[in-house]
Amino acid sequence: MNYWLMKSEPDAFGINDLYNKPNRTEHWDGVRNYQARNMMRDDMKLGDLIFFYHSNCDVPGIVGITEVVKEGYPDFFAFDPDDKHFDPKSDPEHPRWMMVDVKYVRTLSRTITLKELKHKPELADLALVRRGNRLSIMPVSKEQWEFILSLE
Repeated sequence: MNYWLMKSEPDAFGINDLYNKPNRTEHWDGVRNYQARNMMRDDMKLGDLIFFYHSNCDVPGIVGITEVVKEGYPDFFAFDPDDKHFDPKSDPEHPRWMMVDVKYVRTLSRTITLKELKHKPELADLALVRRGNRLSIMPVSKEQWEFILSLE
């Protein structure tokens, strides 16, 4: 099993939005970074667990847990000229962008803030706390996963 952290702005799509979707499941679309795309396409597998992270808000941090319920497939929004994620260089025969489906597992009992994570020496290698890392999807080691859960 792999572990991940996926960022979303709560004003655009937060943990409560996922909770309120049918079957508490939704596709994770709109990723337009090749490194993050490659992780969704090549590395994210059924049953992998994900920290749901609220970004670009007053108190950024980990707010919940989701799991991968459908492995990488073409992001169909890239083919829609009326969608904000349209990419004219992507087509169904040669898709450029991918997405996965995620399912709500639970909301954490509290937000584990970015500020708190940055002050934990055990997480010095966590991609999220490294300077300059702006990826919306990043791997989390099993040890980091377990340590972060212990903070809850």
